[in-house]
Amino acid sequence: MTFTTRPELRGTFGVVASTHWLASAAGMGMLEKGGNAFDAAVATAFVLQVVEPHLNGPGGDVPIIACPAGAAEPFVVCGQGPSPAKATLARFRALGIDIMPGTGLLPACVPGSFGAWLTLLRDHGTMHLADVLAPAIGYARDGYPAVQRITDAIASVQQLFTEEWKTSGAIYLPGGKVPEPNRLFRNRPLADTYTRIVKAAEAKGKREAQIEAALDYWYRGPVAEAIDRFYANEDILDVSGRRHRGFLTADDLARWKPTIEKPLSVDYGRFRVFKCGPWSQGPLLLQALQILKGFDLDATAPAGAEFVHVVAETLKLAMADRDAWYGDSGEVPIEALLSERYATERRKLIGKDASLAFRPGAPNGVAPHLPPLRLKGSTEQSLAPGGGEPTTARIEVPTLDHHGEPMLTADGMHRGDTCHVDVIDRWGNIVAATPSGGWFQSSPVVPELGFSITVRGQMFWLDETSNARLEPGKRPRTTLTPSMAFRDGAPYIAFGTPGGDQQDQWSLQLFLHHAHHGMNLQEAIDTPAFHTEHFVNSFWPREFDPGSLMLEGRFAPETVEELERRGHAVHVGELWSEGRLSACAMEPDGDARLLKAGANPRGMQGYAVGR
Repeated sequence: MTFTTRPELRGTFGVVASTHWLASAAGMGMLEKGGNAFDAAVATAFVLQVVEPHLNGPGGDVPIIACPAGAAEPFVVCGQGPSPAKATLARFRALGIDIMPGTGLLPACVPGSFGAWLTLLRDHGTMHLADVLAPAIGYARDGYPAVQRITDAIASVQQLFTEEWKTSGAIYLPGGKVPEPNRLFRNRPLADTYTRIVKAAEAKGKREAQIEAALDYWYRGPVAEAIDRFYANEDILDVSGRRHRGFLTADDLARWKPTIEKPLSVDYGRFRVFKCGPWSQGPLLLQALQILKGFDLDATAPAGAEFVHVVAETLKLAMADRDAWYGDSGEVPIEALLSERYATERRKLIGKDASLAFRPGAPNGVAPHLPPLRLKGSTEQSLAPGGGEPTTARIEVPTLDHHGEPMLTADGMHRGDTCHVDVIDRWGNIVAATPSGGWFQSSPVVPELGFSITVRGQMFWLDETSNARLEPGKRPRTTLTPSMAFRDGAPYIAFGTPGGDQQDQWSLQLFLHHAHHGMNLQEAIDTPAFHTEHFVNSFWPREFDPGSLMLEGRFAPETVEELERRGHAVHVGELWSEGRLSACAMEPDGDARLLKAGANPRGMQGYAVGR
């Protein structure tokens, strides 16, 4: 038996895995009270907003993939809110801005997380809003032990909160000081906000009517009005070094509702893998699987140079297509991008040595849009469409015929990260979701509410030709990307991870280790991981690091040497530094259903629970 940091949990009643032990426990509590996986996922998510405020918040975003027991396929709830009606290219140009800032009020989008979770609860849950919100309200009002990373994040923005974002300082600097790690921390304004919502909801009688009342309170009532006042009247310092007011209004919130969508999918051996659409980065995992069908991964060692090389080179190609094609503001040739024919063409580009080229493809013979490539560490655009060729990287454009999210960084950016939750109940309902946004270190707290608003708009390009361009009412191409897969035609696994641009890289590795190397969920999570940054970073200042390959320190020296010999720009990190994966799975076992779960040991925070 392979040693793992924790056992793969197994049971028959229910399993919950998330990025924080308190959230996982809250979700399990809903199952113990008779709730289903949808109730449990909602309760887990609301606790994550409280206990991981540097990673997500009530004013954030979430994509959800969910599958009711017996359904033929899962569905997607899109909780990625769009850009404000006033957020036009012309307005940003008038402000002298050519790249979306990553902090402040300007990059705000409609906060979609609340609407998405309550839609899931209304349509598929069984419990009342007061029940699923109770754990989150309790932790916000009575306190939770703040992990070291929260206090580190607060310390990184202490001066900003003291001198500029004083509404944030009022909550996160109690008594004017950074909270002590592992001591109880409270956010009573947030507890008050949720208490008011519950009170307004309970006046409406039936469960579904209560949830509708809560949605109205948020998107067409006091919450939207408070956001409108703050964004219209406050001049807030952002990463541009200047102060700006926001474009987000109450009308933007009132006009929005989460959408229920069909997922995209590809078949891979015994599996059918499901992802969100190209308004997320999810399809890149599907593209990668299509390319990898042509390699004998069963014959590779899970931490060997050949496996790392092939997967990394595949990810470079899929990432390049993401950067060139994905978005919500233009036509994405998604059918062609996910086709086996296109994957065969792309697979031919992978050789024995690492590529330093940025190589988006030409699905349907159409030339790709090339985003600006700013080399990492450079203050200028070092590589641009049609521009010169630096010594370390180049753009390759296919020849066509005539048919043709962190801490305070050196650049002054206050970066957040993300959370993840997976749930399966005893009836076979299954959920995977990746909440994020609304980070306290990226935008100021709206004082009446106790939380910040998502800055996901930083992922828009201020470029008319990009499918990911800024347009009013369009969704930014998010990095948030939960995963679900069927096996042998039946729902099997929900999985995902925080990590911005790395999310589908780490999720792909978990899936491949499970599918090809026979690892159980915890083994696949614990296995040494890696990622490349050979793509256009989704976050300000949108840098590109050609040939980069980041390895955990547990890879063997001979593996590192072989990857360097093949031309990868290898960086070896700490022993446990890559990913925060979690997963839940289920399979038939005689007349019963065996449930399984695993969670990430890195950071000593994520946990799976179950019985």
